[in-house]
Amino acid sequence: MQQDTGLHTEGIDPREFRNALGCFPTGVTIITTLGPHGECIGITANSFNSVSMDPPLILFSLGRKAYSMRAFLATDHFAVNVLSLEQLPLSDRFAKASENKWAEVNFELWDSGCPILPGCAANFECRTEHTYDGGDHVIFVGRVIRLRHDPGIKPLLFHQGKYRAVENPA
Repeated sequence: MQQDTGLHTEGIDPREFRNALGCFPTGVTIITTLGPHGECIGITANSFNSVSMDPPLILFSLGRKAYSMRAFLATDHFAVNVLSLEQLPLSDRFAKASENKWAEVNFELWDSGCPILPGCAANFECRTEHTYDGGDHVIFVGRVIRLRHDPGIKPLLFHQGKYRAVENPA
């Protein structure tokens, strides 16, 4: 009898791939920008990473079929808002396609004009440096031009398809 090692080398099943990726806990962000007519654009994403300390670069990826793809490709700035545990309802709101995402949502405008959400664990205002082909996604790399953070705020996490909390934040 052969033991299943958990290794899959041929024909990766998309559902199995997604389940395996779900083993990696991530933070939850709302990525924002301004559309071509000055409208606020925002999406929930957990595809956020640091890239470089010098220069300060971060990245996120966006599905090619996303309604907001054209807006993100057309602008030269975006912001990453790292959500707090209390902002779970915002995550749900911005994860769905809706014309009314911004109704009654408080936000600030920083130098680039991108909406910045108050009460987040961290906010990063970025200038788009590069975009790369990422299969069914586009990878956006941004140079951080301004930031704010509060290490006392508990971040919202996502793990194995569910929202989670940090048990004992440092």
